Amino acid sequence: MKIDRIELHHISMPLVHPFETSFGVETNRPAILVAVHGEGITGWAESPVGDRPDYSAETVVTAWHVLKDFLVPGLLGHPIDAPADIFSSPGFKMVRGHNMAKAALENAVWDWLARIKNVPLQKMLGGEKTRVEVGVSIGIQPTLTGLLARVEKFIAAGYGRIKVKIKPGWELEPLMAIRREHPTIKLMADANSAFGIADYPLFQRFEPLNLLMIEQPLGYDDIIDHAELQSHLKTPICLDESIHTPGDARLALKLDAARVINIKVARVGGFSNALAIHNLCAAAGVPVWCGGMLETGIGRAANLHLASLPNFVLPSDISATDRYYRRDIAEPVFTLNTEDSTISVPQGAGIGVTVDEARVAEYRLRREEIR
Repeated sequence: MKIDRIELHHISMPLVHPFETSFGVETNRPAILVAVHGEGITGWAESPVGDRPDYSAETVVTAWHVLKDFLVPGLLGHPIDAPADIFSSPGFKMVRGHNMAKAALENAVWDWLARIKNVPLQKMLGGEKTRVEVGVSIGIQPTLTGLLARVEKFIAAGYGRIKVKIKPGWELEPLMAIRREHPTIKLMADANSAFGIADYPLFQRFEPLNLLMIEQPLGYDDIIDHAELQSHLKTPICLDESIHTPGDARLALKLDAARVINIKVARVGGFSNALAIHNLCAAAGVPVWCGGMLETGIGRAANLHLASLPNFVLPSDISATDRYYRRDIAEPVFTLNTEDSTISVPQGAGIGVTVDEARVAEYRLRREEIR
């Protein structure tokens, strides 16, 4: 089978509420959507790249360039009968790095093949669960009172796990305040690489809070110092930005730098690498969970299928659609099963959602079609 043409769509969607991390504040979410067409079927995927090279070195500009000028031309006309066939295409053989660009094209091919086979994507990935346990991620708030109000709002909405973004000066006090109000809620902290190894006495003060994990406290490119920090803590450290490849995961597991790993399919370069990391962690007895990047319904659906795999045993960052967007670009929208803080995995063909192309056009900044 061959892909005849591929479309790229650069979109920007307004968020329901500003989202602040240690990198800054987002009010709109950019992304690149990829649509692959062939055999009368279309597969969709999303690259949740940002405008700035902060969380990742990649941006909308770099991902667009790599997709348009290298990855896409190298895939057109290349025979594809299984997902792994993409890696023998000229573009993938040429390009080093650029995981978020690669993930968008690879994942669109997975969706395309699953739709051709008329099976849910999770069947091809090896997923088992029909519901995925999820939590909500709360950005840095202007006041402690405002933070507690947002936590209360999401707990009342049915979310069973709360993740709080932290940065120097906004860490111990907000976590202690939440724990006082909610002694048993599943609670975790996400630093997005905002601290250094010299801050380990601060993290030792987190120990009585019974956190589920501390996510990426140190440098984005660091594994050794995370191993050193973990040796001082009982609370599990979770690595996010440090894990780009299965090789990174092997190193982190070998050094005991991560007792939990966050798998973001875009960050690690696509479903194939995500599966490899999942299997490595499962063999090592290390749990994983699916991180979110404020995805649209396209990326959110893909995340749910991935998180249906058996070693995704911790709540994932795949909140309901209305957590981030008033009007999404895919149907049906995702809602929270409030009785158990889960979201159901779509059971239609492929990723199981239908893209509203009129909405895509509404949010689109540019489009390119390559034949």
